[in-house]
Amino acid sequence: WAAILQSKGVQKGDKVGLFSKNCDDYIIAYFAVIKAGGIVVPFNFQLAAKEVAYIVKDTKMKLLLTRENKEISGALADAGIDWPLLQMTFEDLRGITEVPVLKRVAMHENDCCTIIYTSGTTGRPKGAMLSHKNLVANTVSTQKVINLSDKDRNVTLLPMYHAFAWTGSVSAPLMGGALNVILENFVPSEAIQYLTKYKVTIFLGVPAMLALLIKGVPAEVMQNLRHVITGGAPLPRAVIDTFYEKFKVLPQEGYGLSEASPVCAVNPTGKVKAGSIGVDLPDVELMLQNENGKPIDKVGEVGELCVKGENVMLGYLNHPEETQKVIVDGWLHTGDMAYRDKDGYYFVVDRLKDMIISAGENIYPREIEEELMLHPDIAEASVVGVPDKLRGQCVCAYIVLKAGSQMDKKAVRKYLLGRIATYKVPRECLFVESLPKNNTGKVLKKALRERALVDLNLKQ
Repeated sequence: WAAILQSKGVQKGDKVGLFSKNCDDYIIAYFAVIKAGGIVVPFNFQLAAKEVAYIVKDTKMKLLLTRENKEISGALADAGIDWPLLQMTFEDLRGITEVPVLKRVAMHENDCCTIIYTSGTTGRPKGAMLSHKNLVANTVSTQKVINLSDKDRNVTLLPMYHAFAWTGSVSAPLMGGALNVILENFVPSEAIQYLTKYKVTIFLGVPAMLALLIKGVPAEVMQNLRHVITGGAPLPRAVIDTFYEKFKVLPQEGYGLSEASPVCAVNPTGKVKAGSIGVDLPDVELMLQNENGKPIDKVGEVGELCVKGENVMLGYLNHPEETQKVIVDGWLHTGDMAYRDKDGYYFVVDRLKDMIISAGENIYPREIEEELMLHPDIAEASVVGVPDKLRGQCVCAYIVLKAGSQMDKKAVRKYLLGRIATYKVPRECLFVESLPKNNTGKVLKKALRERALVDLNLKQ
């Protein structure tokens, strides 16, 4: 496939889009693009045509590889793309029988090989440029934690375009020689079937997946599990407890971001601390920094979490100023607020941009959400800040109740009083059927804040 791509004009440094659901061809195509000298640009397959067009234009993409024909020509034209963009499917590649000779391409470990677009929660998505060294180094570090071998069996449920899936569910099993069973999507009934058939030993997923396994998977199905790694969203303590109670395996919550290839921290095997993202991944350094840019050494003091290591990205495509803001003296500023305990475990309290400042007090929504999730009648909860004339901001909680449960704002406040400081107790409580989430299960706080302005009849 690499030779065919070269024959179609792909040269070193050319951007090649990869638009597909999970399948074995996705992995082959990914490495073929790199072997041909190109740079892979994985697409979230749930993007609308105009969102695809934005990334095509931003990267000046040369070729778009898809699993199936996807008609986006109109959107590309509307976006002002006036260069020829070749579109091919995996079937097209398989149909070419006269394969040309592969030209060897000179590469360096610091060359960009992948561009992953961030979710764009604060505006237009930005392309995080990752090098060969970034991806290999992070895979090696991940392998040191989970130590996959040819005796292991992994089921890939996470979408491969996501950095967590590519490093943890694809690259690490390949490096360790493990069996990898690929599912196109996470459909609980199908997942249970494959978990049972292949006696899975390694499971990587997001917290929402763990909650579904607790409900729908018999305990004996998971008896071969030795590692359950979660990321992408905070893992509620209630899920950890019930998962261990049923399957006798402690989920190991980790932490990462696309800009760091992505894994930065994980709870050590057998030494899990609930609510913690764990400790530094091997060969990765973590540091907390205060608002004045000074390192924090004091146990329990909150600061911005910063990352250094060979896993840190080259920078953002076409955004040198943004790159300089987030990578300072080799340290990647994550925008997450965290503290460290006496044992060196890190606890993320919230996103810097999600922090609520009410009457001069810093309030971290995650702390409130954790307490709400411990209530037996609450299925999900998310907390955001909304404008308040007197305090600047006040706390607003969106709550999803379990089937058959009933609560009101007064009951929520009564439950929280005494569990958290009075100034942290939500002044507004809104009950909804579901929370807006992205495809990895992360609650879309920006969408909730915008909705709150409407629901509470507030002006920004």
